[in-house]
Amino acid sequence: MSLSLIIKREFNAKVRNKSFIVMTFLSPLLFVGMAVVIAYLSNLNKEEVVKVAVHDVQGRLKTDLKNNSKYLYTDLSALPVSKAKDEAAKDYEGLVYVPVLDSTQQLEGKVEFLSVDSPNMDFVNNLEKIINKKVTDVKLKSLHFNPEKIEKAQAKAIIHLSTFSGEETHKEASLLKVIFGGLAGYLIMMFVIIYGNMVMRSVIEEKTNRIIEIIISSVKPFQLMMGKIVGTSLAGILQFLIWAVLGTVLFTVLGSIFHLPMGGTAGMAQEQVAQVSASDAQIYFIELAKLPLGTMFICFLIYFIGGYFLYSSLYAAIGAAVDSETDTQQFILPIIMPLMLGVYVGFFTVISDPNGTVATVFSMIPLTSPIVMMMRIPFGVPVWQVVVSMLLLFGTFLGVVWFAAKVYRIGILMYGKKPTYKEIFKWIKYKG
Repeated sequence: MSLSLIIKREFNAKVRNKSFIVMTFLSPLLFVGMAVVIAYLSNLNKEEVVKVAVHDVQGRLKTDLKNNSKYLYTDLSALPVSKAKDEAAKDYEGLVYVPVLDSTQQLEGKVEFLSVDSPNMDFVNNLEKIINKKVTDVKLKSLHFNPEKIEKAQAKAIIHLSTFSGEETHKEASLLKVIFGGLAGYLIMMFVIIYGNMVMRSVIEEKTNRIIEIIISSVKPFQLMMGKIVGTSLAGILQFLIWAVLGTVLFTVLGSIFHLPMGGTAGMAQEQVAQVSASDAQIYFIELAKLPLGTMFICFLIYFIGGYFLYSSLYAAIGAAVDSETDTQQFILPIIMPLMLGVYVGFFTVISDPNGTVATVFSMIPLTSPIVMMMRIPFGVPVWQVVVSMLLLFGTFLGVVWFAAKVYRIGILMYGKKPTYKEIFKWIKYKG
């Protein structure tokens, strides 16, 4: 049995699985459906009006509490405080209670908001802003300043962002880079864990069923291990490509529905941004069209393959060393830790300083580079760093394969004994 036949066998076993087929086509629809539901629920939440009662017998604050699309205020100042509280507890979100004060400046620390449950924090923040403005205006007047003139004199700076080549950019571009880089890194981590576990479970299943004894009579253990890794990786790449095609189709459909500019209309898009009427959604789609999506896609495939090969060889070695999935727990943690570290380093350093020392170093370390480098690429990474990172990744894979093959060769025929790290180390040193 040749390596190509093993790859074909593993590939067919994965892609013909019903759950693989269902999740391949259902997952993009689920993600889009979730996004639509979240957007719909967010709009519903925005449309809800918060009804709030006010008890302010002196009228120090109630004139500043004006009805709008979010908040509806009802004055209960004519009622006794106890009666107002009972009324507010039944029919309102809460009660803004302003006690009798000697001066308006005391509003700063005397206003209470009473509610049955935890208060609406958006409302509380809004109420604090209103009180702050009220007290600030009073203080300014006491110092013989005109609050209206000061407010008119306040500047509202707008920084125009552009590259040295003159291309206009927007703040939204950084957000999109964070989202796409973070999503790419997170997907690699998830794919590595999911498909690595598939390889491990496949090895354990064949080992426990004693099928492996028949298979290795006609194929070398190394070929069998590599066949499982490559076959499963091809199934994963196929699944990702299908998701990419479906995602592009959905992206195009949404763009046509909402009349949003696509990549081929970059010149028109820049003119639209210059117009005040351009919506936030248009700006996001314009900036999305400027991202190096082609480069990101190619790098994603390369880093996925490299990261998957690196970790799957370890997963295969673990599967060969144990007799059941329960016994894998002590060996899985050291594999998952670098992946988790890559995600945390990416989100906490790449976002703030994508070309900083920490981000650069971890994008070179093979165990974390598939995640961290994918988070850096949308921000722009020197080509030499990407090349060095990839060479280190695939070079480390070759070294790990040598180590994993030694464990796999002996462990695949070991039964009824839970291996320890000490015993696995002996397998690696074994030269037979």
